[in-house]
Amino acid sequence: MTAHRSPARRAAAVAATAVAAVVLAACAGDDGPAGREGHRTSSSPGAPASAPAGQGGHNAADVSFAQGMIPHHRQAVEMAELAKTRAASAEVEKLASEIEKAQEPEIRTLSGWLTAWGEDVPGGSPDGREGGEHAGHAMSGMMAPGEMDELEKSSGTAFDTAFLRMMVKHHEGAVEMARTEQAQGAHRPAKDMAGAIVTSQSAEITRMNQLLGSKS
Repeated sequence: MTAHRSPARRAAAVAATAVAAVVLAACAGDDGPAGREGHRTSSSPGAPASAPAGQGGHNAADVSFAQGMIPHHRQAVEMAELAKTRAASAEVEKLASEIEKAQEPEIRTLSGWLTAWGEDVPGGSPDGREGGEHAGHAMSGMMAPGEMDELEKSSGTAFDTAFLRMMVKHHEGAVEMARTEQAQGAHRPAKDMAGAIVTSQSAEITRMNQLLGSKS
């Protein structure tokens, strides 16, 4: 009796295993492709979840701000460097040094943003004499080549007066550009920089006007 049951049980077990294998194969056939397709969709570069990181959260106003402020800052740094050997007033020389120290790091930051966004970083000379989209005095507050020549040729108290007068105009242009970025930009770090520019350069404008008043 036992000898007859054992082969029967083995046959039943084999049959059950075969049925299970068929069922599993059918499930894999139904679910596998869908699962793989779902995985491709969720990791697709065009998926909404990855879009903000890819776009960097910036807009055209941010690009314009960075591309305009770089040559603007470069010219301010060039003007500040002239004060090292031409200024008569220690206060003017100190102010120029502070301007240089504040704006050089901002130039690097702005350039880094543009590179990350795949946008052109403005080149050319600091005063824009080599031309280009953002060159020269076309931007608000930028000195024309003739004005830069005047500054370079002056020294002593004449330099101090010319430097302060031109830098007030230059700062006013930067503040205007920064306020546009605050109103229209989308990139939070750029808007924060714009706010810092408005605050710091507005204070420097007041300071320079006071120095000009003391020289009149």
